[in-house]
Amino acid sequence: MKHLELHIIQSVPVACLNRDDLNSPKTAVFGGVQRARVSSQSWKRAIREMAKEISPERFKGERTRLMYEPLVLSLKTAGMTDQDADDGAKKIVDALVKLDTKSTDKVRSTTLYFLSPLELETLAKTYAESKDIKKTLKAVDAKSLNDAADISLFGRMVANDHSLTVEAAAMFSHALSTHKVDNEIDFFAAVDDLQPKEESGAGMTSTLEFNSATYYRFAALNLDMLTDAEHLGSLSKEERQNVVRTFVEATIKAIPGARKNTMNGNTLPGYVLGIVREKGHPIQLVNAFETPVRSSSGYAAKSVELLKTEYGNLIKTWGVEAVFEKAIPDVGLKPFLDGVVEHVN
Repeated sequence: MKHLELHIIQSVPVACLNRDDLNSPKTAVFGGVQRARVSSQSWKRAIREMAKEISPERFKGERTRLMYEPLVLSLKTAGMTDQDADDGAKKIVDALVKLDTKSTDKVRSTTLYFLSPLELETLAKTYAESKDIKKTLKAVDAKSLNDAADISLFGRMVANDHSLTVEAAAMFSHALSTHKVDNEIDFFAAVDDLQPKEESGAGMTSTLEFNSATYYRFAALNLDMLTDAEHLGSLSKEERQNVVRTFVEATIKAIPGARKNTMNGNTLPGYVLGIVREKGHPIQLVNAFETPVRSSSGYAAKSVELLKTEYGNLIKTWGVEAVFEKAIPDVGLKPFLDGVVEHVN
């Protein structure tokens, strides 16, 4: 399998990038100690949003339970009456992901569905012409998703009709700190601006949790899969290269937006190692940090050093071969992206 690997070292200051059900930063135990963790789902969401900013014409996918109303509008545009559009939209939603019969305020599906504007148009046009649900669903193919490369990259699972399921070409790990991390508690007080001057005390007090960490992040992309008919095979080589360029740039730059106004953990990576291999499967370098980094002068530089050593050991021990191998900041972002896309067919 020809694939791209991205190995990223990134330090983030006081933040709560990804919280659990108790509003605490997520953690995991690795190497016998607690690490800061950001789930792959959380970082993927940020990457998808940034990809839309970079290439809005190609990354139009939306995950929603509220596809009914857009479908009604599309069916009306295709020439159906209000009543027929209402009935048709409900039938399509129910066939795709089941209608939520418990919803009282809006017509919703029971689960999220990842769709594109072109797919909506295809569903509506086919149903308006045929009134046949099976034929309508079969009309959706890779060409119907040409405006939503994010569906090909991040995948889609459709339990009711497996023919609409799209296997993700991209793979992500949960981001883990390269060192031991303990969450900390921030006590804060807020002033009531209208409180009389003779009254003392805060308007409210509370606490929240945060941490800071140097993360190892890993992402990979199956380059062979992108040329499949079920994925981006209907695009030109140049168009696929632009999709990959956008994906890589967004993966490097994006960061989850939790508490972005109160803590603002936005940083850029200190180191990015990009590797393209012609065969084999993607290999994480996380075991470089199985023994947690301990340092009195920061974690980033030591983490980069250990990452390089781990990769060198893989080459020497296992004969891992690469056709592309570049690192930021040894090269800038543009030459890095140019080098990656040269290997996209």
